[in-house]
Amino acid sequence: MSSSNSRDIVLECRNLSHWFGAKKVLQDVNLQIGRGQIVALVGPSGSGKSTLLRAILGTHPPRAGEVRMDGVAFRSPHRDRGIVYQRYSLFPFLTAEENVAFGLKLDQTSLAHRCFSFFKWRALRSSHVEQAGRFLDRVGLSAAKGQYPSELSGGMCQRVAIAQALIMRPKLLLLDEPFGALDEATRESLQLMLLQLYEENVQAKERGEPALHTILIVTHELNEAIYVSNRVLGLSQYHETGQDGATIVYDKPAPIYRPNEPKDVSRFHEQKELLLRSVFSERHIQRHSEFVSFWDDHEKRVATGATFMNDPG
Repeated sequence: MSSSNSRDIVLECRNLSHWFGAKKVLQDVNLQIGRGQIVALVGPSGSGKSTLLRAILGTHPPRAGEVRMDGVAFRSPHRDRGIVYQRYSLFPFLTAEENVAFGLKLDQTSLAHRCFSFFKWRALRSSHVEQAGRFLDRVGLSAAKGQYPSELSGGMCQRVAIAQALIMRPKLLLLDEPFGALDEATRESLQLMLLQLYEENVQAKERGEPALHTILIVTHELNEAIYVSNRVLGLSQYHETGQDGATIVYDKPAPIYRPNEPKDVSRFHEQKELLLRSVFSERHIQRHSEFVSFWDDHEKRVATGATFMNDPG
């Protein structure tokens, strides 16, 4: 693997393998995600996508290899990694605004602080609620701040869950099939929200600032993977030594969409067909080095002084 000096790597998996008893799930997964990238992870059923996500989150460390954040290895959860699941978990007795502020409360105060430093806590709580309101504005819920989960639609609750994760300012946000249980119209509105987060990265880069959002989204919808990301990864057991577990068999850029740009599905066709053949087809088991080229292409662009929207940072 080539030098990462120009990559501004947030997450790195090194020779990551995992198994359950005699069942081998992941084999030598090597992966780098650069700051500001929105990466979609796809793969067949049973390929270990959730296992890899849990290893990155830190709840289920790999049996072999390691996971690093900003160059530091870890084997436990930390606030620098946030996650949103398909089934959101909101407190039913808190409003949307209070749900979003709750993580800051736990992170910045203790029960003793709240009991014995009441006036300081009241001022801090006011700051937390104000911040929560701004994050709800960013996910399109300005009018729902005072509503309870029972008063919100499924898509609105999922937006609250994403705001909950974003307010903690994680270095990496993990999305595990976050839109899988939603109807198509709601799903598309949340896809546009992800495009807006990438737009915020672009604007930060134009100001000479670090990108705000680095996201890894697991999805089974190929059109969604190509649409919302600027890079698509394929994790698959359909490769030459697949009996020893799944590994990364595809890693290429995806077309960049802006939030207000029409969704042209015809642009997906060629990449979707390549994904189906190289990641999902048992009949096309082969060497996959030709499909894992994202960083090699990036290094070539850096060497020639070229830059593209899907470069990290």
